[in-house]
Amino acid sequence: MERLLVLASSSPWRRQLLERLGLPFLCHSPEIDETPLPGETVKATALRLSEAKARALAGAYPDALVIGSDQVASLHDRPIGKPGNHAQACQQLAAQSSQVVDFHSGLCLLDTASGLCRSVIETTRVHFRPLSESQIERYLQAEQPYGCAGSFRAEGLGIALFERIESRDPTALVGLPLIALCGLLKEAGMDVLDLTGPAQPSA
Repeated sequence: MERLLVLASSSPWRRQLLERLGLPFLCHSPEIDETPLPGETVKATALRLSEAKARALAGAYPDALVIGSDQVASLHDRPIGKPGNHAQACQQLAAQSSQVVDFHSGLCLLDTASGLCRSVIETTRVHFRPLSESQIERYLQAEQPYGCAGSFRAEGLGIALFERIESRDPTALVGLPLIALCGLLKEAGMDVLDLTGPAQPSA
């Protein structure tokens, strides 16, 4: 019997990525505290929050596969948050100019029937171009990515800020590593390539 698949996220970008697999799924936004714990590494934060998001929906979906994902960015091992406003975004991009920023994408697949949780983390290294003040200003005016960690949207014009990207999975930077997810789904008995038929719209 095909299992119910639930994406624990309100992100339109994660939803669009999951739609690529052609599987029917539901979206449900979890309510969790995303504050890092004292002394917690950025990788540990990403893994913990991805699992917390999935577990937050376990009561609502007692027999489902729930996908939780969270991303934490870091520069010189220090976390980078969402700028929230133009001035902070200018500071972030200026600090990232000519630098390497790591994006740690935690991924969890929770089987709510058994309680089994499968987790992985994918790290993407982004090498930024040297950026002038005028380039930063023009970019921010164009996309206003004030709700995005690192102050850019890689799926948009933000790609022009980079010299190169090092990643095992090109979808990880956007926030949902599909290669890893396909592996976790297969382990859980849902092989994406064995499921046939037209994709159904997500709810």
